[in-house]
Amino acid sequence: MDTILLSHAMYKPGMDVLEGKADIIIPDNGNSDEILSELQKADAFILRIGRIDRKAIESCPKLRVITRPGVGVDSVDVDAATKHGIPVVICPAVNARAVAEHSLSLLFTLSKNLVESDLETRKGNFNIRNKYASTEILGKTLTILGFGNIGKELAAMCFALGMKICIYDPFVKKEQVEEFGYRYFSGMTDAVSAGDFVSIHIPSTPRTVGMVNDTFLSAMKQDAFLINCSRGDLVIEKDLVEALAAGKIAGAGLDVLVDEPMPAEHPLMKMSNVVITPHMAAQTRETTSRTVVLAAESTLKVLAGEKIPNVCNPEVYEHERWKSL
Repeated sequence: MDTILLSHAMYKPGMDVLEGKADIIIPDNGNSDEILSELQKADAFILRIGRIDRKAIESCPKLRVITRPGVGVDSVDVDAATKHGIPVVICPAVNARAVAEHSLSLLFTLSKNLVESDLETRKGNFNIRNKYASTEILGKTLTILGFGNIGKELAAMCFALGMKICIYDPFVKKEQVEEFGYRYFSGMTDAVSAGDFVSIHIPSTPRTVGMVNDTFLSAMKQDAFLINCSRGDLVIEKDLVEALAAGKIAGAGLDVLVDEPMPAEHPLMKMSNVVITPHMAAQTRETTSRTVVLAAESTLKVLAGEKIPNVCNPEVYEHERWKSL
């Protein structure tokens, strides 16, 4: 029987799929350096939280598949995996609605100043209502950076609510955006400058890491809000803190952070114009169930020698490991 190592246990529907079909190891740790001895026993690695680097991959000749219950693979050395004939399984499209809804929730929370109003009301400060911090979204402009599955879902919801939609995505053609009635921008700075809300839905790559810097934030309107449900390392948090403190932007809604969990003493944690959630946008019961079932089933299929389509490195099937299958 094959051995499957899970960094952390998955939601029950995913564990049910695996039950009786493999030996399961769960160290509750996703750091490949710290769990290397367990990894070396594994035929498959399902990585929820943590990372697996080249050194670990090269030290685990038995490993045949790495699975991410999601779409982000910045925590996996994909090049090393491909070199060693290891498919990196992803679970695309299943979380688009959940993440889009969470982004919209942050947009409403920020525009209505819900968190500060709740906290102050609980303290007896009913006069917080007279701060007049709440704004309406009708007619406001939402700039979406990244027009993939999540960006499209969010755009459709906000357009239906009467918002104007601006899109920046260098991999999407102008006509693909304009057919929906949205405005297309070929330059990110111009797109950011147009938004009353700027929502990020771009993957973490060497080109995008740190893209939300002082220049980016200075391009935003002074009364605009930043929303990030993509990847924490896209934001230089020091620059964001300075922009928020100086009033360069009105606020931020963050579901992703550079360090997770974020230390309680971090400046962002103490700002009343920042709403922070614990990387939970895709963690709805419905989406999580679909994701973990797909992750578990896909892992078993690869172990059985099946060439599945939902891998981020399809070229891996040209490897010697797969030629005889």
